[in-house]
Amino acid sequence: MIRFIKSLLATLLIVAGLAGCASPDVTQYTNESPELDLVRFFQGKTQAWGMFQKRGGEVVKRFHVVINGTWLDEKLVLDEHFTYSDGTRERRVWTLVKNDQGRWTGTADDVIGTATGELAGNAFRWRYTLALPVDGTVYHVHFDDWMFLMDENTLINRASMSKFGIELGQVTLFFQREAPQ
Repeated sequence: MIRFIKSLLATLLIVAGLAGCASPDVTQYTNESPELDLVRFFQGKTQAWGMFQKRGGEVVKRFHVVINGTWLDEKLVLDEHFTYSDGTRERRVWTLVKNDQGRWTGTADDVIGTATGELAGNAFRWRYTLALPVDGTVYHVHFDDWMFLMDENTLINRASMSKFGIELGQVTLFFQREAPQ
């Protein structure tokens, strides 16, 4: 009987642990407002400020991003220019394509394969694998980004960065869209 109870408790702990790892579905935000329109938000100039934190909470890097967005030939092109707190600079150019039912795909030179995204209400979930250089070695790390439109000009992004299913840290970004002239 004791063996049965131990086995049952172990099974319940595993199930509870797995349930805790489940992430929300973007469709639960369908009725949230203001409604996020990626093209409208990112077309033109946008600035962002962010930081990377290790899983224990230590801030490792801070950065500023200037993004120039254009909608051309049914593609949203985001030309991102990063400046990090240590003085290093980086550029990433995303090309995003709108598909059906709020789905998006995207590519960038340092993204492995194709990024996939889902949009609903004020939320956008964006998942991709990035070739991330660290101290002379390039690691392929998975990003699970969640973006939430707060108001017409402000977007908050929180991304979980992981490798082999183990979280390495979090990236937090605040985007500020420049009002059109």
